[in-house]
Amino acid sequence: MKILKKIGLFLLVVIVIAQFFGPDKNDGEIASVTTFFEETAPPEQVKLVLKESCFDCHSSHTRYPWYNNITPVNYWLADHIKHGKGHFDASKWSEYSAKKKDHKLEELIEMVKKKEMPLPSYTWTHGEANLSDEQIQAVVDWAENARIKYQLEERPQ
Repeated sequence: MKILKKIGLFLLVVIVIAQFFGPDKNDGEIASVTTFFEETAPPEQVKLVLKESCFDCHSSHTRYPWYNNITPVNYWLADHIKHGKGHFDASKWSEYSAKKKDHKLEELIEMVKKKEMPLPSYTWTHGEANLSDEQIQAVVDWAENARIKYQLEERPQ
């Protein structure tokens, strides 16, 4: 039994010490999505959906919940954000080619239609991010319309 107490004490000390360390935060400015908004021209309803349901993981600006201060949760969130930005990063929109922009919007449409985005693990703690059928349709309509510009740019003259 003594060994279990020592292991438990050791783990407790490790957990306490770990609280003083954490991953880098994704704390850029929300203004980093300005180019994305200017180019794709979402209506206000869609802008709100993007801000509440997408940009925490798909931009350089994350609104962190209180539990991000707890290790190892903060590492899990940082990894989640890294993967989200790896698939689509609205803050880097100006760096994408027209073909890539079209493809990213196509993927956005597919994921939102299938209700695979936002992820359930996100909506559990962010109830406002759950999309209604009306919001899904508004996002899909906007993205389909925005794709036209990039499809035209892709065509050889």
